[in-house]
Amino acid sequence: MPRAGQVKPPVEERLSDRIALGVLTRVFTAELVDEVVAETGRGERRHRLLPARVVVYFVLAMCLFSGQAYEEVARLLTEGLAWTGRWRGRWEVPSTGAISRARARLGPEPLRALFARVCQPVATVETAGAWYRGRRLVAVDGTTLDVADTPENDTFFGRPGCGRGDKKGAFPQVRLVVLVECGTHAVFAAATGPCTVAETVLADTLVPHLGPGMLLLADRNFPSHHRWRAAVATGADLLWRIKSNAVLRVCEQYADGSYRSEIFAAEDRRHVDGQPVRVIEYTVAGHEADGPIRLITTLLDPQAAPATELAALYHERWEVEGILDEIKVHQRGPDAVLRSRYPDGVEQEVYGFLLVHHAVRQVMHQAALGIGTDPDRLSFTRSLRVVRRQVPAQAAFSP
Repeated sequence: MPRAGQVKPPVEERLSDRIALGVLTRVFTAELVDEVVAETGRGERRHRLLPARVVVYFVLAMCLFSGQAYEEVARLLTEGLAWTGRWRGRWEVPSTGAISRARARLGPEPLRALFARVCQPVATVETAGAWYRGRRLVAVDGTTLDVADTPENDTFFGRPGCGRGDKKGAFPQVRLVVLVECGTHAVFAAATGPCTVAETVLADTLVPHLGPGMLLLADRNFPSHHRWRAAVATGADLLWRIKSNAVLRVCEQYADGSYRSEIFAAEDRRHVDGQPVRVIEYTVAGHEADGPIRLITTLLDPQAAPATELAALYHERWEVEGILDEIKVHQRGPDAVLRSRYPDGVEQEVYGFLLVHHAVRQVMHQAALGIGTDPDRLSFTRSLRVVRRQVPAQAAFSP
């Protein structure tokens, strides 16, 4: 019986449906989560202790509180409701086995769909450091993450070589390639695959996420004729580093030291299908021994995009290295191994980390706008701690 003045919850309502995750449930609303679960065909036909919506939120919480045991994550989601008397029903914290089975039923598709729906560039025209002459600065890069050492993960993802004959690394690895907004550190496109797949191959699948008004920065591993052509076709502008041994003939020399050239496919021996580029070459003070840095760009007019500006701008590409560090070190934990024992769970977990990162970065961007500063001046680590502290505190005030 409910206490005097206390409303008994409907029979079909469960404690698990009242889970609150602070910032995360504001960014990824229950209605949106239900939509992607339905779209991906992962809804359940019968009531479960862990319905699909709750499992999505559990994966997000698992990636927010990386390193915590399954049962502890479940307690963090619900503890505030019980001790404040806002819940009079019974709800047992699921066992590790029950949570693992629920994650397997859910699969990676809802998390991947949620990422596609929510994770977009967030910079506005007022965002400091996000633009170059009206173009949104974005970058591409890749990394690898160690995954649980199981036969299934080993078979699917493979292991990296360790430079000692036929010996392999200690753990299988998943490769992750991301497109990021440099000014806000928001990841807005991603692809995963075995570590045996080159990051350039995964990067090709991200090209459709480019568009007019973007300026894509990339390091010297990415340039190729077909990739350049595909990226140009999206309407985006490009500023990529190219290897120093690439042959680039001077078609026209400009006053700022840059020059117009063309790039060709390796099989185009007659050079009949060239892509026009402008080349900028420079050295970095104190690193002259490393040789010149060579950039190629679609910004062909030296008056509209001076060579000195582009040389300085290219180093914004290192923002993506900082983003990967945020995810791998500060969010996941240094040298931590993804816990999922099966490939679908690994992909689900990776997208969980990306979703949590995007939510934190979205809040940081809003805060930066509020005080008129560059988002880079805010601490990701401190912001992550604030978001973590909100979960048990706000669980007691779940709507």
